[in-house]
Order: sequence, then C-alpha cells, then structure tokens
Amino acid sequence: MAHDVDRRTVLTGTAVGIGLTTIGTVGADEDELVRYIVTGGNPNQLERQGFTVVHEITRANVYLVLGPEDEDPADVNGVDAAFEDFAYELDIPEGPTDADVEGDLADEQWDKHLIEAFDAHEHATGNGTQIGILDTGVYDGHPDLGNVDVDASRSFIDWEESGHIGDVHWHGTHVAGIAGATGDVGVTGVAPDTELVSLRVFPQEPPLLAGVGDSFLALDYAAEIGLDAVNMSIGSPPQRPEDNQEGFRIARQRVIRSVKQRGTAVVTSAGNDSQNLQQEGWLALWGSLSNTMSISATTEADELADFSNFGANEITAGAPGELVLSTFDPDNQALPDAMYASASGTSMSAPQVSGLVGLVRELDSDANANQVENVIERGAEDNGRGDPETGAGRINALDTVEIV
Repeated sequence: MAHDVDRRTVLTGTAVGIGLTTIGTVGADEDELVRYIVTGGNPNQLERQGFTVVHEITRANVYLVLGPEDEDPADVNGVDAAFEDFAYELDIPEGPTDADVEGDLADEQWDKHLIEAFDAHEHATGNGTQIGILDTGVYDGHPDLGNVDVDASRSFIDWEESGHIGDVHWHGTHVAGIAGATGDVGVTGVAPDTELVSLRVFPQEPPLLAGVGDSFLALDYAAEIGLDAVNMSIGSPPQRPEDNQEGFRIARQRVIRSVKQRGTAVVTSAGNDSQNLQQEGWLALWGSLSNTMSISATTEADELADFSNFGANEITAGAPGELVLSTFDPDNQALPDAMYASASGTSMSAPQVSGLVGLVRELDSDANANQVENVIERGAEDNGRGDPETGAGRINALDTVEIV
C-alpha cells in the first residue's frame, strides 16, 4: 500500500494521516477550487461566503462544498469544522488463490461450516432483506450473484452519482459472495436470499483510491433506501491519534451515526496490519467509531489470523477471514477467467457479519441496528465481551438466529 501524502496541509493545522492523501483541486471557470467537507453551519451561509454546496448530507449536518484554496470554510459562522476531502487506498487482502473446481462447493466452504451458517438456513436465509456492498463494485453476471439489485446499485466517484457499472477489481465481488451468494451453482453466502446492492466508490483506473466524500455519499444513500446493512471491507493503514484531526473525526462520526439511526447497520473490516489498535491509540479509518461493528479475522483453527488487527474496545466480533472461498469477477487481472477464488483478510470477515445481519433482520424486521448488533454479540462463541482479539467472540450463525 502507498503511504505517501501529496499535500500535508489540513485546515486544523495537523498532518494528513498515514495512507490518506488530499484529493487536490478541481478546475472551474479557470479558477482552482478545493473540495472541502464541512460539518455544521448553514448551506445558505456557505453560499453567501463564496462556497458552492455540491451535496448536503442533511441528517448528519455535513456538506460537500467547493471553495477557493485561500479561503477556510471553518471561518464561516456556525461551521463546526472543515477539512479538505481525502482519498484512501483499498486495503487489498492476501491472495487470491484460484479455485479450479466446478459444481457445488459447499464442502469447500470451511467458514460457513464453522459458523454453522448452513444449519442457520433452516431458520432464516435473509429473505426480504438488503445488504449494501460499499467497495469496488459487484459483478452481477456471476451465476451465484443473481440477487444483485442492479437498479438500486450506484457508483459514487468524484462526488458524482451514477448507475451500476460492475466491479473494477475483484474485491467487491468476492466480498458480496461471502455475505449473500445464492448457492445456485457454486458457493453460498451467509444470507443467500438477501438482495445485494453494489455501492462502488473506487474509480475505474488504478490506483484504487476512494474519496471520503464519495464514501459519505454512498453511506447516506444506503440509509436513505433503507438497507439493512452496509458492508465496508475498505480502509487504510491504522491512523495515529495525532493524525485523527478534529474535523475528519467529527464528520465521520456524524455520518455513521445518522446512518445507524435510520436503521442501517454499518459493518467494517478491522484491517490487515497485525496492529494492536489500542496500543498508543491507533485508529482504524472506519472501524474506530462507536456506531460501527468492527470485525477481526479468524482462521479455520479458530484462532486470530496473524494479519488481523485487534485491540480491546476496538473489535465487535471475530469471523472467518483466512482463505475464504467466494465468488470472483472473471474479468480481472489477478486471476483472469476465474469464477471462484480464496482470499485472506479482514475484508473477508466483515461480510460474514453483514450476512448475519440479514438473517437477524429477516426474523425481526423491527429490530434497530443496536438490537441487531446485541443479538450477534450474544450469539457469538463467547470469549468474553471486550476480548482484544474477537470482541464478543467468533460469530455463530445458528446460535444467533436461535435467540432472535
């Protein structure tokens, strides 16, 4: 992963964190305008001060605005904080490894057997639920991903919303299959009867850098259309506490909180840096927020994967994330023509939990996001809440659905 920072100036005077880079300026009528993310204030007041409000995330009181480089929107009356939009690089998992097999692959899905997902399907399959995959996109032509809602799927690139395009990598397709592959041909997800909604935030061309503003727009859209869960198997290297500058932190907290308040559970990957996130106050880009479920990765031997981040009060639960078999976009550069592959990372553990949200919501559609999270924690193979490696424990789908 690239750790360089192109510009280290932010409005509060602190440095951009490791793995984050300011997006830079955009041209408009021969003037160079900066993309700012603003928390608080009034859009009319921002406009009167010479800023252009491009998007309003009204439930969070967060605005995406354009303005001159020499002006600070934080100086506008009523604004709580502001910062230049950042981009972060996709934390690509280990692998992938081609699965050169055909037909029903249920016997190869050690992860689903370990968490007793197939037994849980006697009680719930995710019918009537929707799970968003905020990622590189999803290949909807896969025989086990016929449940992708193409009409609801969106792409958010450079603050512009467009329709479904597909996967620009392979990552999103692999993640989607873990959560909700139908099992029609090869692999089965935790919630095989859910609908999958692709929320692509990574551009077509490398490097795979997603903007924070685009991620905010995708999260807001997920909540507005009422998704049961949004999976964020994305991130960056852990951030130092001094780099978690105030404006950035406030905006993330407000957007995530607004999404959860509208009923959408936010499930994030803990990261793949073998880092103790509690030690010296390290932070995960999306996971170190009180309103997300941050998921560590475990192995077939039911131990913490050696690449997984961990830390007391940082991890909600653990889930299988090493050598997980799932769907694959055949139009990719890593394994051309592969339809199935195994990969390792907390990217693979998070969608196990997103799928489990679908099972819980099928059985109790009125449960709010906090109640869903509580049931998942209670159903985990208990290591004791607050365990630094797996939080409430490694998830168990059958135990979870039996206590709903």
